[in-house]
Amino acid sequence: MKGKEVKIMSIQDYKGVFVFAQQLDNTVSGVSFELIGKAKELAADLNTDVTAVVLGEGVRGLADELGAYGADKVIVVDNPALKEYTTEPYTQAMTAVIEAFKPEIILYGATAIGRDLAPRVSARVKSGLTADCTKLEIDPEADADSGLHNLRMTRPAFGGNIMATILIKTRRPQMATVRPGVMQKLEKDASKKAEVIEFNPALEKNNKYVTVEEVVKKVAGKKDIMDAKILVSGGRGVGSKENFKLLEDLAEALDGTVSCSRAAVDNGWCEKDQQVGQTGKTVRPNVYFAIGISGAIQHLAGMEESDIIIAINKDESAPIFDVADYGIVGDLNKILPQLTEKIKADKASK
Repeated sequence: MKGKEVKIMSIQDYKGVFVFAQQLDNTVSGVSFELIGKAKELAADLNTDVTAVVLGEGVRGLADELGAYGADKVIVVDNPALKEYTTEPYTQAMTAVIEAFKPEIILYGATAIGRDLAPRVSARVKSGLTADCTKLEIDPEADADSGLHNLRMTRPAFGGNIMATILIKTRRPQMATVRPGVMQKLEKDASKKAEVIEFNPALEKNNKYVTVEEVVKKVAGKKDIMDAKILVSGGRGVGSKENFKLLEDLAEALDGTVSCSRAAVDNGWCEKDQQVGQTGKTVRPNVYFAIGISGAIQHLAGMEESDIIIAINKDESAPIFDVADYGIVGDLNKILPQLTEKIKADKASK
């Protein structure tokens, strides 16, 4: 019996930087644009191009926007089975894209969807995945064995006490997830158009499929802290849930949003979706007030890229002052009411 001929692929056959362009209700998530921005940097170092991969139903119209944010090509997988995110059909679709187009690097947003999808795809294609990366760069030194320049993927390890840099030397694609807010998107240029590639792999319905009976969408009453230009953030030093009223008053006066550290969430003073830091959200506001926050590395990982950091803490040796642009040593119970009234007075006079 004549066996089927199998072509053995070399890691040298894999080219290009791909981005999983997550969409919900035919709207591309912001982290996808951020990843395209980083992908352009990586692609320039590798002398290759950037391809966005968008999965869904009726999603071809998203290609222009992805091109405007820097994608050179957009692979569109349009299938009714992909209308709502479910693990198995999305995994099959991304696996098929990898097998057909052989990307060297794939970036995913570390969202609920990305964190579900990326590890399953990495298992199917038998390659590695580094989660929650804070830094991505191409190794300037070519690998001694392959002659290729590997992707250096850096992420916090051991509770954020050290930073680990991981390389995948013998498998492709190299895959990483990145939390929203870590990378910066490019300026939108509507004149830039991407090459659109329609790809329709067969999706096999199997015992891993689930049926979506109903989609319930919750409308949040508060602004997402990742979208806020001004954040007033409180930590353990705020002292109580009642004292967060002082932060809310300041945020209201500034047209800002209240956020917090993990300690405030653990104490039941704030909701989890308000948490900034390694186990919360990564933010990049114009102004970040760190009030009663000591400045542990786990918290700094989520806010140190803020344009201006203002720290208020009674402990003059708190590490937060090392990264703050402005610092006030004192009792927040006295400082915040005065600051809030001063801002209100200034606004009223204009």
